[in-house]
Amino acid sequence: MDVVRTSNRQSSVESQGDEDSETLLQNITSGRMAITREILERATERAADLGIELVDLRFKRINYVEEVQKDVFARMIAERNRIAERYRSEGEGEAARIGGEKERDLQRIQSEAYRESQEIRGKADGEATGIYARAYNKDASFYAFMKSLETYEKTLDKNSVLILTTDADFLRYLKSIP
Repeated sequence: MDVVRTSNRQSSVESQGDEDSETLLQNITSGRMAITREILERATERAADLGIELVDLRFKRINYVEEVQKDVFARMIAERNRIAERYRSEGEGEAARIGGEKERDLQRIQSEAYRESQEIRGKADGEATGIYARAYNKDASFYAFMKSLETYEKTLDKNSVLILTTDADFLRYLKSIP
């Protein structure tokens, strides 16, 4: 890792405020440029004996021994999985908060709608009662006749068979029709 990084810059892992970030990235004492210079100096000394002059040295790729590479990849994967899990848990917490707000708003809207419907129903019942009372006060016999018709309509259907005596109250209005 020290060969790849140039400075002690704060990584995205460290900027997240993780407790483990210090163990992941250790302080750089020499950096890429210093290591490159040191390798160039040592290689120049050896190459000079062979009559070769080294002008420049650049790192193209850093390869680890296969066992070390597996460990490095495993650490990288574990770290990414830990970060992903933290994001998932934060997302789930936010989803739960939003779901709770939705449920609360839904309950409030439903209770307001129910209250309003009950108020409208109560006003309508009051108006209907007032209309019935005024109708009854104008012509009590007509009101009784209408109520009897409503009762007939509610109790009898097309298939009903009703056997009554001629003096039954149920037929009182039908008898009075000329």
